[in-house]
Amino acid sequence: MPDGVFDEALIARVRARRGGRVHVTTRINPARTALVVIDMQRAFTKDGAPSGSGGTTSVIPAINAIAGALRAGGGQVAFSRATFDASEDGGWPGFYRRMVAPGLAQGILAALREGNELHALDPALHVAAGDFVFPKCRYSAFAPGASPLPGWLEARGIATVIVVGTLTNICCESTARDAMQWGYETIMVSDANAARDRAAHEATLRTFLEFFGDVLTTAQVLDLLAGGELRD
Repeated sequence: MPDGVFDEALIARVRARRGGRVHVTTRINPARTALVVIDMQRAFTKDGAPSGSGGTTSVIPAINAIAGALRAGGGQVAFSRATFDASEDGGWPGFYRRMVAPGLAQGILAALREGNELHALDPALHVAAGDFVFPKCRYSAFAPGASPLPGWLEARGIATVIVVGTLTNICCESTARDAMQWGYETIMVSDANAARDRAAHEATLRTFLEFFGDVLTTAQVLDLLAGGELRD
């Protein structure tokens, strides 16, 4: 359980909802599990980039550790890359025309197009030859037409989805919520997700634990992948 994130009142509500339990996930079958790494691109991890978020690189060691353990257990690892087309609004007018100032929108879009150096995954990430690197054009990888992830997961018989990356409260949260609603047992990893501020990060984790799935630490996930069992 992440220290300091969940207060006693929240835990009491979760236990009441779950018949006395806090955690939905007590064991993990690595062979039917996928780690989904959200948008850990230089556009988000590099200081000064249009969408740069300070501190996002701090979660890379945790992501690498989980990915390595899952591969060793026969599981799957997928990396999303926010990717938009060359149109004026990137193919998402509801966001880039209405929600973002034109000058900023163009800077963000330029960084998130194929071929731009900022579009690439952060070089500190460990990406293996068998990993799935896929484009994503909405906050959630499960939004209609947003990415090929849903079909890829289904084809591999995945039952559990572990969500890590950036930003906790935007693309990670949107993807994790939708994964649960698509029927996957879904976990957000508290110290392998990053947001622009602690309050936003913790608010997402609190809501997710209460209504959508499990929130575990990297250490807990690694123990489960090694065959351990989680007890409240």
